[in-house]
Amino acid sequence: MGRGKVELKRIENKINRQVTFAKRRNGLLKKAYELSVLCDAEVALIIFSNRGKLYEFCSSSSMTKTIEKYQKCSYGSLETNCSINEMQNSYQEYLKLQARVEVLQRSQRNLLGEDLGPLNTKELEQLEHRLENSLKQIRSTKTQFMLHQLAHLQHKEQMLIEANRDLRKKLEESTARIPLRLGWEAEDHNTMPYHRVPTPSQGLIFQPLGSNPTLQIGYNPMGSNEANVSAADQHPNGFIPGWML
Repeated sequence: MGRGKVELKRIENKINRQVTFAKRRNGLLKKAYELSVLCDAEVALIIFSNRGKLYEFCSSSSMTKTIEKYQKCSYGSLETNCSINEMQNSYQEYLKLQARVEVLQRSQRNLLGEDLGPLNTKELEQLEHRLENSLKQIRSTKTQFMLHQLAHLQHKEQMLIEANRDLRKKLEESTARIPLRLGWEAEDHNTMPYHRVPTPSQGLIFQPLGSNPTLQIGYNPMGSNEANVSAADQHPNGFIPGWML
C-alpha cells in the first residue's frame, strides 16, 4: 500500500514537529545543492527555525553578493517604475506652475493698464476695486509712516529744547559770578596796605632837590621841621603807598 496524502497543517506535537523540521530541512538543502550542480545555477537558501536559528546554503562564494544581486533584480524595476511616476508627477506640477505664472503675469499687466481689451465689464470692475483697495492701503501706510516720523522729530525737538534750557541756565550762572568777582578784585585793590613814613626819630629824612642840589641822606637836626612838613605834604595821614617804597 502507498503512503497516504499528508495534510498540510501545523504539527501540534513538539517532538514530531522538530523531527519533521530536521528531515525536511536537510532534504531542502540537498535539493538546493543538487540544483546548483546539475543546472549550474546560482542558488541561495536561507532558513530560520521557530527559535530563530539560521540555516543557509549558497552555491556562490558569498551570500552577500547573491543577496545584492537579488535586490538589484527585484527592486530595480520598482525603482524604474517609481522614477517614471515621479517624472510624470513632476511634469504635471510643472504645467500647473506654468499656467499659474501666466495668470499672474497677465494680472500684473492688467494692474499696469495693459492688455485690457480681452476683459469684460465685470472683470474691469473687479480690477478697479482691487486698485482702489491697493491705493487705500498705500495711503494708510504712508500716513502711518509720516506720523511716526513726526513723533520722532517732536521728541528730538523736546530734547534739544531741554538741552538749550540747561545751557542757558549755566550761562546765566556764569554771567552772575563775573561782576561779583570783579567787585572782590576792586575791593582788594582799594584795601592795599600802606607803609608809614619813617619819622625823624628813626634818622631818615628826604630833602627837596630844588633847594640843595646835593642829595643829603641822614639825620639833620637843623631841617627837622622842613622834613616833617615835606613828609606831611606827601600823605595827609603820614603814610605812603607800598608801591612807592
